[in-house]
Amino acid sequence: MKIAILGAGSVGGTLGNRFRAAGHQIFFGVLDPRDEKYRKLLAEMNSSVQVSTVAEAARNAEFILLAVPYEAVPDALRHCGEIKGKILIDATNPLRLENGSLKLSLGYDTSGAEEIAKLAAGAKVVKCFNQTGFGNMAEPRYESQPSVMFVCGDDSRANETVRGLAETIGFETIDAGKLEVARLLEPLAMLWIHLAFNTPLRRDFAFALLRRS
Repeated sequence: MKIAILGAGSVGGTLGNRFRAAGHQIFFGVLDPRDEKYRKLLAEMNSSVQVSTVAEAARNAEFILLAVPYEAVPDALRHCGEIKGKILIDATNPLRLENGSLKLSLGYDTSGAEEIAKLAAGAKVVKCFNQTGFGNMAEPRYESQPSVMFVCGDDSRANETVRGLAETIGFETIDAGKLEVARLLEPLAMLWIHLAFNTPLRRDFAFALLRRS
């Protein structure tokens, strides 16, 4: 599959590398493809990905993954051009810094994903890859146990497609329902962030599912 990743930082770069290794064609969409920092990204991936403008990456792809800071999403979507009918994977969280700590800026009656859906009218928005750190995206398994990744969105077929994408890189996936469930998944991400930065767990932990037989 052809996947455009908007943003080439820790999350975007890690997911791009994992998707590339799984056999997908990756297009990184950035504001300035000539920036020197992207040469390192290309070198690490053996130049098997493309770095282009946001518009070019979005135009060439079947899927678009948002891996920019939440406040940069409106600008990224403006640069995309027409994305009606495409699957838009929202890996962002609406974070703000307050008294030196990260907090959610939205919640209860809406979510970052729902606000993105308003900006990206006609796209099939699916929330995924927001609930853990990039280290767990690089390696989702802890010994024999896969970490869990929840997916939600209003198009069930798009949800299943994104679930499959997450499973190819090692996550156990659960379709959590409609896009409004992002109101729960974004606080779940905040819990992971809190534990990673404020407890001895640091970043070397993940959430997983246990089932009774």
